[in-house]
Amino acid sequence: MQEETGRLDRGDGIALAWARLAGRGPAVVFLPGFASDMSGAKATALAGACAASRRAMLRFDYSGHGASGGTFADGTISVWLADALAAIDRLTEGPLVLVGSSMGGWIALLAALARPERVAGLVGIAAAPDFTEALMWEAMAPPERATLLERGFLDVPSQYGPPTRITRALIEDGRQHLLLGGSIAIACPVRLLHGQRDPDVPWETALRLAERLATEDVQVTLLKDGDHRLSRTADLALLCRLVLALGSEDGA
Repeated sequence: MQEETGRLDRGDGIALAWARLAGRGPAVVFLPGFASDMSGAKATALAGACAASRRAMLRFDYSGHGASGGTFADGTISVWLADALAAIDRLTEGPLVLVGSSMGGWIALLAALARPERVAGLVGIAAAPDFTEALMWEAMAPPERATLLERGFLDVPSQYGPPTRITRALIEDGRQHLLLGGSIAIACPVRLLHGQRDPDVPWETALRLAERLATEDVQVTLLKDGDHRLSRTADLALLCRLVLALGSEDGA
């Protein structure tokens, strides 16, 4: 099966890059992480697994990410959630399994809350709900917070490449979407995969999230030697099994 590719105009002159496989449902939708894109190892491994099993799949880049238009520093959780919903609404049909990596896990949860009738399952890979508050703002020293508030941005070193620009808008907007403070009204099956050597998102986040989800059908898989990316061969094989099982006849 060959992927179809294209660009989705948001209506404001910014186009979102996407790649789509036709096939049986529920369709898999991959939501990348913060400053990541649809060409990463997890997204491409899932595309290969979906093609081999004739499963429909959509992957895309948020604005300011990958091959999409826009500027990364202009993005917020609201903006990237709107990108995800536009892609879901205009490029998919029928029931979906949302697969979110890191920030994509937060976006997937928010999308499932916004489109409950569409979502048949959700998989979080080192899911990072509330990360703008819990892992960014709360980790900043007072001088860093002052710089962010005064200048409107802070450039933070990243082990994955050049410094990442964190904006005041990102932090303030994130507060509108916090989830872990109360019950999360998601009823579909949820699978959470997290490495216990994740230096970016504490693995305990998966347990907190499992506790907050309204659904009883939650399974948490912890990999003791797993990092944040979970992109080793064995990690990718496990991810593909978890995703493809959701929506299968046995529902395992």
